[in-house]
Amino acid sequence: MNTLKKFELMEKIVRELEDLQNSQQALIQKIGKIEVDNIELGDSRLEKDLPDIHQNLGDNLDTISGILDYFAGKTQNFGDKNNVEALKEQEAINNATS
Repeated sequence: MNTLKKFELMEKIVRELEDLQNSQQALIQKIGKIEVDNIELGDSRLEKDLPDIHQNLGDNLDTISGILDYFAGKTQNFGDKNNVEALKEQEAINNATS
């Protein structure tokens, strides 16, 4: 895999991790809303299980955020080290003259 293709794949993974992080945040918000609604309803099964689900989702979000920070930094460093902007410009020139 050439350097530019590798960088593009790394950027795609960063975007997917960002999407995963956003999805996880949305799940946490939904569970929170259900917990609030259940305060009025008082269902014992929901009272028992929802806090665990909320905690697990929060733990997953922390893990995803850590991976995202790590991999976004790695992607940026790879791009800087390999002068990806110059490679993109060269590819555009090559495509225009082909």
